[in-house]
Amino acid sequence: MSIVKRFITESLKKAEIEEFLEKKLERAGYGGVDISKTPLGTHVVVYAMRPGIVIGRGGGTIKDLARVLEEKFNVSNPQISVSEIEVPELNAHVVGSRIASALQRGIHFRRAGFWALNQVMDAGALGVEITISGKLRTQRARFEKFRAGYFPRCGEPALKYTRKAEIHVQLKPGILGVRVKIMPPDAIFPDRIQIVDVPKPDEETEALPEQKTEVNTPKEASQ
Repeated sequence: MSIVKRFITESLKKAEIEEFLEKKLERAGYGGVDISKTPLGTHVVVYAMRPGIVIGRGGGTIKDLARVLEEKFNVSNPQISVSEIEVPELNAHVVGSRIASALQRGIHFRRAGFWALNQVMDAGALGVEITISGKLRTQRARFEKFRAGYFPRCGEPALKYTRKAEIHVQLKPGILGVRVKIMPPDAIFPDRIQIVDVPKPDEETEALPEQKTEVNTPKEASQ
């Protein structure tokens, strides 16, 4: 298998796993997954707001997930661990799921978009961009963006720190897409200058006395 084909196959497998976990762990507040290979197998980290639902009684649910990942998705020896989401408003999957749930309840898309935007910014995010696309008001598909804060679009910091998620919701007019991009508060940018206050020296402190050093001349040394 070539390198390009291998990367495509792995990306498709990860997308299928994310779609499966999103439907399976909807009640647990699913917030994404990280998959990494280790010498002993595959390490799978599932982020959720309610880890107890993911683990299940006696670990039954997490064992079933490991079995499905191994049999259906050909994941070698999956080792699943669950991480609790401390701030749900800074997780792109959680925000997108909340917007999708609001749209299903009949809330206007602009109200849902601005409501989620304010929640993310109040949580301390540096910037956020929410895009809702589909048949919003007419039979012709369109999209609308909601932006706030500092949100660079290119460069290494944008690729490294941006948290992304895309959620689809089925409504009567058709399928709507919700895309969320969040810039977390711990992102570091090289173009942002931080001013540090340097303490001034105390003027009342007396200067230290000068130390006198004696140097022996060659004559004194010979004597």
